[in-house]
Amino acid sequence: MREKLGEETGPHVILGACNPPLAHRALSADPSIGLLLPCNVVVRGHDDTTVVEALDPTVMGELAGDDRLKPVAEEAKSRLAAALGALGHA
Repeated sequence: MREKLGEETGPHVILGACNPPLAHRALSADPSIGLLLPCNVVVRGHDDTTVVEALDPTVMGELAGDDRLKPVAEEAKSRLAAALGALGHA
């Protein structure tokens, strides 16, 4: 944003955290799901702390309305919860 808009947002990084096997399973169930894959994790500064945020993967299945995506979303949610738990997040 600094280069394009001349604006500062503070410390903010968007990480690509896609799990290729899970993404493949989701795309095999619904080729249009790519737009909804929960592949980003945001790490940003807030006051004197670091905040790590990620979208709940079950939102992908809910928005798509496709029951075939439910097991993929649940596995992604479980993996993401374990990763965030290792950082001390719930």
